[in-house]
Amino acid sequence: MLVVFDVNETLSDLGLMGQCFADVGAPEHLAKLWFGSILRDGFALTAAGSTQQFATIGRELLGGMLAPLSLNRGTGAAVEHIMTGFLELPLHADVAPGVAQLREAGHRLVTLTNGSTNVSEELFRRGGIRDHFEALLSVDDAGAWKPNRRAYEYAGRACNTELADMLLVAVHPWDIDGAARAGMETAWLNRSGSEYPSYFTKPTHVVTTLPELAARLRGDRA
Repeated sequence: MLVVFDVNETLSDLGLMGQCFADVGAPEHLAKLWFGSILRDGFALTAAGSTQQFATIGRELLGGMLAPLSLNRGTGAAVEHIMTGFLELPLHADVAPGVAQLREAGHRLVTLTNGSTNVSEELFRRGGIRDHFEALLSVDDAGAWKPNRRAYEYAGRACNTELADMLLVAVHPWDIDGAARAGMETAWLNRSGSEYPSYFTKPTHVVTTLPELAARLRGDRA
């Protein structure tokens, strides 16, 4: 099985971004709004037949969000501090053991992120898991953000694998839905204990940690 991982929030711990906003004198809750706004605008561009890099959207949105606030430094410096913080996020605690277990079980591992491959490279290098992945893929090379079908098809072509033989792992139900509609198996990583939205295609697997997913896939093979 080719296991395809979303990266931002699925593998990286975005919960620490609130502190980056607090560092510059901005409300912590803006971190979630900022990340959600990046996705919104990336999706909108893809729907309109265009595309833009994650970091470009994120940087410009930050400038607009922070400009009206009373910060402890200039807007430009605040933007750089937050963008740097995004690049230095750690892995969730379950990621390294889960990835190792999946690889030991013989699964091929790749990423497919709406961000850049450089972010994935640095995240995995710091977390000591880069060697477990045969490829780090980005929608920058697909011409469309997930959940557009073209993004998943690009991953299939890049890995010389049929979509039906691929499993997407993500915390985002919209990503699960997009991959399922493209013909992939899916695993929803439900870290928050929330309900899966009924209007999206149901995932093949629902797990709370990556080791749990590794165990589930071992059971499917038995």
